[in-house]
Amino acid sequence: MTILQTIEKEKLFCNYCHVSRFVTDDVIGEIACSSCGCVISENTENRGLERRLISSTSDTARTGPGLTLKMHDKGLNTIIGVQNRDSGGKPLSAKTTQIFGRLRKWDNRSQTKNSADRNLRVALQEFDKIQSKLGLSDTVVERASLFYRKAIERNLIRGRTVKSIAAACLYASCRDLEHNRTLTEIANQFGIKKKEIARAYRILFRELGFAVTIVNPIKSITKIGSKIGLSEKTIRKAIQILNAAQDAGIVSGKNPEIMAASVIYAACVITGESKSQTEVAAVANTSTVSIRNRIQEFKTKLGLFSTIN
Repeated sequence: MTILQTIEKEKLFCNYCHVSRFVTDDVIGEIACSSCGCVISENTENRGLERRLISSTSDTARTGPGLTLKMHDKGLNTIIGVQNRDSGGKPLSAKTTQIFGRLRKWDNRSQTKNSADRNLRVALQEFDKIQSKLGLSDTVVERASLFYRKAIERNLIRGRTVKSIAAACLYASCRDLEHNRTLTEIANQFGIKKKEIARAYRILFRELGFAVTIVNPIKSITKIGSKIGLSEKTIRKAIQILNAAQDAGIVSGKNPEIMAASVIYAACVITGESKSQTEVAAVANTSTVSIRNRIQEFKTKLGLFSTIN
C-alpha cells in the first residue's frame, strides 16, 4: 500500500499549478504535487539511517550488507532466484523455467569477464580461508584485497601464481596494519615456499610503493611467551632486556622474531625458568645458532649476560 507523507520543510513549487504542497511515496521514491499530480522527482535517495522505521509497514529492511572489498563484486551482485515462480506466486511454465535456467547459467558466467577477474575471485576465496586460520580481522583482509586489486591494475599477476601474489598482499597488509604475522606463518597456511612469497612481496613493494612499518619485537615476545607458557615475571624481564638493546642500537636491522627469542631465552636464564634454546627456537621458527649469536652480541655490547653460557 502506498504511503503518502507531506513535505513541509522544503519550500518547493510546482511548475504547473504553483502549489507548494507535495507528497512523497517512500516505496518507489517519487515526489509529486498534491494538487495536479505532477511528478517533481523520481528515484529520490533516502539519506537517513539504515534499517530505520519510516512507515507503518512491518518490513523495515531497506538495504543489504554494506560494500566490501572482500567480495569479487564488492557486494553488488544480482542473482536470478531459483523459485521458478512469477510475481503472483504461480509456478512458471516448463518452457519459461528452461529459459530462466539458461539465464541463471549465463548470469553466473558473466560475472567473470576475463582471467584477471577469475584470478581475483580465487584470491579472495584464499583470503577468506586464511582469515580464520590466522585469526585476522576484516580490516586486514580488506586491505589485502585492495593491494591485490592494485596489482591486477598494474598487470603484476601475469606470469606469477595467484597464491604467491595473494600471500604477498596479505603479508603487506599485516605489516601495514601492524599485525604480527611472519612470512613463515603465511607460507605454511598458503602451502607455498617462503622464498616465493618474499619474491612477490619485493615486486609489490617496488611497483606499488608500500610504506612499510618496522615490526615491534615486543609483540613477538608476547606471542612466543604465550606459546611456551612463560610467567609474567620472565616476560617483563625480556621486555626490559629488549629496551636496553634498543637503546644500545642492537635491534636495528635484525629479525624481530630472532631478537624476541633471544631476549626470552636470556630472561629465562636470569629468572631461572627452565626453557631450552631448542624449545624457544622451535616456537619462534628460527635456529639455536641465531639465538646464540644474538646472546653473544648482548654479552659484548651490553655486558648484562655474563651468567649465560
